[in-house]
Amino acid sequence: MSGTHERWRLKDASIRIDSMPVDGRDVRLVADEEDRAQLAAQLDLTSIKRLEVALHAVKFRGGIRVTGRLDAAVEQPSVVSFVPVRQVISEPIDRVFLPGGEKLYAGEAGAEIFVDLDGDDVPDHFEGNEADLTDLVVETLSLAIDPYPRAEGESLEDLGIAGAADDAPESPFAALRRLKSGSDETS
Repeated sequence: MSGTHERWRLKDASIRIDSMPVDGRDVRLVADEEDRAQLAAQLDLTSIKRLEVALHAVKFRGGIRVTGRLDAAVEQPSVVSFVPVRQVISEPIDRVFLPGGEKLYAGEAGAEIFVDLDGDDVPDHFEGNEADLTDLVVETLSLAIDPYPRAEGESLEDLGIAGAADDAPESPFAALRRLKSGSDETS
């Protein structure tokens, strides 16, 4: 096996910008079994039972704006009992893609940069006349997956670690408090 990892790409997930109609283009992606298996391996899931994406792309500021919805059903092991847990996902998509990914000179080192946390998301970039939406699909799905899945009715108490906070090591601040007061006792 070689040390290089070829990036997985979703079939038919590219949009040509130069030939897009004025009213936009609809893209419907339904991942086949092979694609779902490859993506499940990439995301460390047991399986992806269904992955469908309905998108609408329109020209926007020299690039495109893509809106739509991702619907999926994934299966992964419970963090408590390792039994398979199924999650149904339905996520909205709204992303802007602009041409050219190279960043312009940001200014001198140490210069202040204003970041508007309430503003729009930073757009994605593409090179050439075609935008590949595979990364958009993978990112949307991976952010929607429950990072700590549990089967119905399971809790961390089932693992016997619910009282772990009582057995936690003493805080460094408690030790400093004792040093400051000159006492070597624990309370």
